[in-house]
Amino acid sequence: MAWAVHTYTALGAAVGFLALQAAFTGDYQLTFIFLSVAFAIDASDGALARYVRAKQVIPWIDGTLLDNIVDYLTYVVVPVAIFTRPGVLPAGLEWTALTVLLASAYGFSRTDAKGLIDHYFLGFPSYWNVMAFYMIALGTTPITNLIVMLTAVVFVFVPMRWLYPSRMEKGRMAIISLGLVWAVMGLVLIAQLPEPSAALAWASLFYPVIYTVGSVVFHFSSDS
Repeated sequence: MAWAVHTYTALGAAVGFLALQAAFTGDYQLTFIFLSVAFAIDASDGALARYVRAKQVIPWIDGTLLDNIVDYLTYVVVPVAIFTRPGVLPAGLEWTALTVLLASAYGFSRTDAKGLIDHYFLGFPSYWNVMAFYMIALGTTPITNLIVMLTAVVFVFVPMRWLYPSRMEKGRMAIISLGLVWAVMGLVLIAQLPEPSAALAWASLFYPVIYTVGSVVFHFSSDS
């Protein structure tokens, strides 16, 4: 069972590669279908690994490292491929998306990137896939996309504590329940690509806003 869970995690890399291929061809619907599958794997493999005691059964396989390798592909590399597509960022400034690769490499390599007691992410937790999704779904302007992307790059280096939904001690069920509602809305939007409902896209922003505000509150309450 432990080997099966590690294989399940590694499957995310294969799905991520398929998403990368779709991104380079400009097929955003297929890209986000594959990214959704990868997201579902990432959201469930940790609980499965703890349930089957993978760390104790196969101690020479680092499940956390495996997860990070897959996550860097699906959360960082594939979104950057989207950022560099024509019309997403201002013409001639597509190269700025490379800063996402550099900043995230730093973020993923930090030994204190995840709080082990009061679980959190330290620094912007590389949700570039979500950012890329809204750039496409909302059809925001290239200059807006550039500003949002570079702001997030800066926040990778800001030692702010961001919520870790699946490992939160307080409010976990509430944030996960809202996340499920958001996920359903996202799947509907993906099904509607390349012409998603603008009203639904804007409405679905409720969850990223709640997550960001909740993270700010969590950060400052933790400091106190």
